[in-house]
Amino acid sequence: MKQIFCWAAGCFISSISFAQKKETVKLVQEKDQNTINVFIGSNLFTRFIYPDSLAKPVLYPIFSANGAMLTRGYPMFPLAGEPTDHPHHLGLWLNFENVNGLDFWNNSFAIPASKKSMYGSIRTDRIIKKEDGAKGILAYHANWVDWKNNILLEETTQYEFSSTGTQRIVDRITTLTANTPVLFTDAKDGLLGLRVAHELQISSKKDGVFTDDKGNVTVVKANTDAVATGNYITSAGKEGDSAWSTRAVWCKMYGKMKNDSISISIIDHPGNINYPTFWHARGYGLFAANPLGEKVFTGGKSAENLQLKKGESVRFVYRIVFDQGPVTTSAAQLNQLAEEFGKAKIKDVTK
Repeated sequence: MKQIFCWAAGCFISSISFAQKKETVKLVQEKDQNTINVFIGSNLFTRFIYPDSLAKPVLYPIFSANGAMLTRGYPMFPLAGEPTDHPHHLGLWLNFENVNGLDFWNNSFAIPASKKSMYGSIRTDRIIKKEDGAKGILAYHANWVDWKNNILLEETTQYEFSSTGTQRIVDRITTLTANTPVLFTDAKDGLLGLRVAHELQISSKKDGVFTDDKGNVTVVKANTDAVATGNYITSAGKEGDSAWSTRAVWCKMYGKMKNDSISISIIDHPGNINYPTFWHARGYGLFAANPLGEKVFTGGKSAENLQLKKGESVRFVYRIVFDQGPVTTSAAQLNQLAEEFGKAKIKDVTK
């Protein structure tokens, strides 16, 4: 981990002209490790890490163009003063709380062995593609398994990394194919998740108390410091904590880190189920898009359960935009990015 932060220190740039250059994306596999480093130019942008011990593959950490760490350090590299709740919130990931009754979302090292049978894991077994260029391509295959290693779903995911000026863009295309009849039962915790740095949290003077579907209670302590500067806004105009449980094409989290404005925006794709998605966007730093949580988000008025027969597939496609500079990415820019994303031809990554 020390090596990560040595690279990060080299990410700081001293001129706007340098930041505006169109830079090559390079993917470097670490020898004898389940880690692929993603560089934009000479600077580390993120790492794809996929050891079985994490219970899921993730992008972690993630850096802005100027080297600010946009993801929370905990639990892999705890930083002074940051919250230590929800140990399963690490980097950027995709999984779900209730798949045939198994909880993939909340699984982590913190779950005791006596309860592991209630949880599922995602195990990456091979890298399919790794290409450098103006757009870096990383594709992998993984299995969603129960505690006995029985396969419920096969996952094929392609990441496409690109940059424009200070923007870093990640397109994620994931196809899930059922290896057995599978039911995604409508649940709060899903689907595409990101846990952000302390600075991007929304300041709160009250502790938050959150309960999962198994009755486990997590307390998120209030931020009594001046570090948290974050906020949310959606394409539908919802702001702050009011973004949670609402639908929108995109949602932006933004705040200040050092002297820069930082924004992280997630854009839904019109080809996704239940578009536009619901936002499981919490002020304490969990930023998630969940199209399969309708029952919770509508107070039981409706639900969105997803059933797949053996051999059937479902695809989830998202664009994540990371930016830094004097101002954050504007609504007009995000609308344009969303329109372009919606019109783009999405490749079938299973072929």
